[in-house]
Amino acid sequence: MTLRLVMMGTGRFALPTFRELYGTSHEIVGLFTQPDRHGKGHHDHVNPMKQLAEVRNTPVFQPERINLPDGLVSLRELKPDLCVVAAYGQILSAELLSIPKRGAINVHASLLPKYRGAAPIQYALWNGETETGITVFHIHPQLDAGPILGTVSTPIDAKETYGELELRLADLAVPLTLNVIEQIDSGTSQPLMQDASAVTKAPRLKKEQGEIVWSKESRLVDCHVRAMQPWPKPYSYWHHDGRQPLRVIVLEIDPLITSSTPGQAPGTVTQCDGKRLFVQTGDGEIEILQIQPEGKRAMKAEEFLRGYPVAVGDRFGSQS
Repeated sequence: MTLRLVMMGTGRFALPTFRELYGTSHEIVGLFTQPDRHGKGHHDHVNPMKQLAEVRNTPVFQPERINLPDGLVSLRELKPDLCVVAAYGQILSAELLSIPKRGAINVHASLLPKYRGAAPIQYALWNGETETGITVFHIHPQLDAGPILGTVSTPIDAKETYGELELRLADLAVPLTLNVIEQIDSGTSQPLMQDASAVTKAPRLKKEQGEIVWSKESRLVDCHVRAMQPWPKPYSYWHHDGRQPLRVIVLEIDPLITSSTPGQAPGTVTQCDGKRLFVQTGDGEIEILQIQPEGKRAMKAEEFLRGYPVAVGDRFGSQS
């Protein structure tokens, strides 16, 4: 049969799935997406989900809080059979989940029960996972705790950033999600309860979590640098010659398999020859390959060193 589908999503992770839903036999009767943000403190940006819906003449709803009466009324009027949720950014109430006849499914960027929460991709990278994936599950009021309807896994590339992995997972989610919808439609889905003893959390990140902790192992410093791009950005402060510390974004590093330099505190510049820049970590050294001084563009280490007189013994670390 033809299902009446409502999509709920905002970011680029949700876009491939939303786009491909139009190629199914089902009817897309509405899109709920986050409100447009403009003015002071916000960057004006295009919402590609909204753009696609408008091109396809699909009604668009942007409530600040979907669980309030106005949001619930809008959803009821659409008479949905199923809601498809991906990176929507709002938790759905039990009352809302009772509206669609077949409930709601969530497209989640982790292998549940690992990394429940708003930032599963970043935490998987940050923690040095070698594998991640997509889980589609039936939404219950408890956060990311509903029964699993399907999964697909993928190895994490050693150089992937959060932004790169997010795009790859977004594409990986499409065939899985479409298959789950067909199973729901045909009554052949086989829900699998999550193992509560294996739950880990991935709460929304804060800007200050981008600060690099140089006392960590080299491998974990690298994981952190990749996990924080493109947001909140991995940053540190360069301390030199008693001058005001310079905030820098460290965009790419190479974790080296070397022993710690005796007597050097983590964050200390251990080697610098005008072309290459090495910094001490908790268990060895890393080489900074790409860096961005505050207010400037990103540049290779060699170019940075031509403009900034980094010396052995200088320190990268907190602002104070």
